[in-house]
Formats: sequence, C-alpha cells, structure tokens
Amino acid sequence: MASERKVIQESMRRVLLKDFLVQESARAGFGGLDIQRTPMGTRVTLVCERPGIIIGRRGELIKQLTQEIQSRFQLDNPQIEVMEERQPALNAQLMAEKLAGTLERGWHFRRAGHSTVRRIMEANARGCQVILSGKLTGERHRTERFKAGTVKYCGEAALLQIDKGFSQARLKPGVIGVNVWIMRPTVKLPDEVHVKGVAERPKAAPEEGPVAEEGTAPVPDAPAGGAPPS
Repeated sequence: MASERKVIQESMRRVLLKDFLVQESARAGFGGLDIQRTPMGTRVTLVCERPGIIIGRRGELIKQLTQEIQSRFQLDNPQIEVMEERQPALNAQLMAEKLAGTLERGWHFRRAGHSTVRRIMEANARGCQVILSGKLTGERHRTERFKAGTVKYCGEAALLQIDKGFSQARLKPGVIGVNVWIMRPTVKLPDEVHVKGVAERPKAAPEEGPVAEEGTAPVPDAPAGGAPPS
C-alpha cells in the first residue's frame, strides 16, 4: 500500500508541477515538459518558443524559478534546462496553447481551427487533427474536428509517432478543451515499404572478329557447313 501511495503522490506532483510551469511560461510559449530522476537530483527540461523570457538577464529568473520549485514541490536538487523549439508549428502542445489563446481573444472557433490546421500543414506535417469540445455556439456541449493529411488512431503509429497536445480556453459560456494531434514529416509508417532496386549486371564486351594485317584484305568468314573458298 505504501508503494501505491508513493506512485500516486509522484504522479500528482508531476501534474501540479506541469500546471505551475504552464502558468509561469505562458508569455514564453510553453511547448512541453520532461521530468527525469538522476543521481544528481531532478532534471526538468522545459521546451518553449522564447527561452530568453524564462532565463532572464544573466539567469536571474531561472534561479528564482528553481528555488520556488524546490520549496513548493519538495524536489531533490532540481535543475531546470530550457530548450528552444525551432519548429513551433510542429509542436502539438505549443499549437494547442496558441489556439486556446486565439479563442480567448474572441476568434470564431471554425476560423481558429482551420487557421491552425493550415499553419501546421504549411510546415510540411504529414497530418494533423484539431478537436474542440465544449460550449462552442450555445448552451449545449458539442465537439468539432478539423483534420488534414494522414492521422493514425490506433496501433504503434498512434502511440509513438503522433505528437499530442492539450490546453483549455476559458470563455464566458464555459471551458473549451483544445486537443491537437500532429504527425511530423519525418515519420515512417509501418505499412510503408521501400523495395531496393536490383543491381544491373555489367554488360559483356562484344566479341571482335579477326583483325586483318595492314596491307592485306580481310579474310571472309567461312560459309556454314562448307570449307573456306580457295
């Protein structure tokens, strides 16, 4: 029972830490989080679009953030590493955050959904899907999907090769859930088989007939089934 409680507490701590870092890095563009336990402590890798806002001048903001995480979440020697997302249009979490912000600014959900899908596909993604669920137009809950390209829903391709992001748009009628799925351009699906070409054999050199000596006439070939002419 003690081990089960420990697992539950660790999972709750990770969820609360993610919510805290999402709020702290909202201006920098939150793109993902990875927490790893190492012999030296806890390494937190934060992916964002503009890392300079998190780091601050001479690293002052990142030091304050590290101290606050250690005191609030009781992590062992936390070390925060900030990475820049060089392709923000292919980061599902970052696009979900941007779409949620767009809805909060008053965009119509159809316009925002189609605009997000178009931006992702213009970044050469193989496929993407945007799912909006909540009170989109009235008092009743509904779900709208915007899809383009190839998207896998089951199997190894759906688990390992699709980047998924989730965010929430808080509006006056209620909260709208935003799900973004992206299949990156470098993904190779299991059903894609490439057959290598068979190497061609080198052609044999053509056989040359007897070469006549200089100043003499060429010797004619012997007729079939007979002796050469006298």
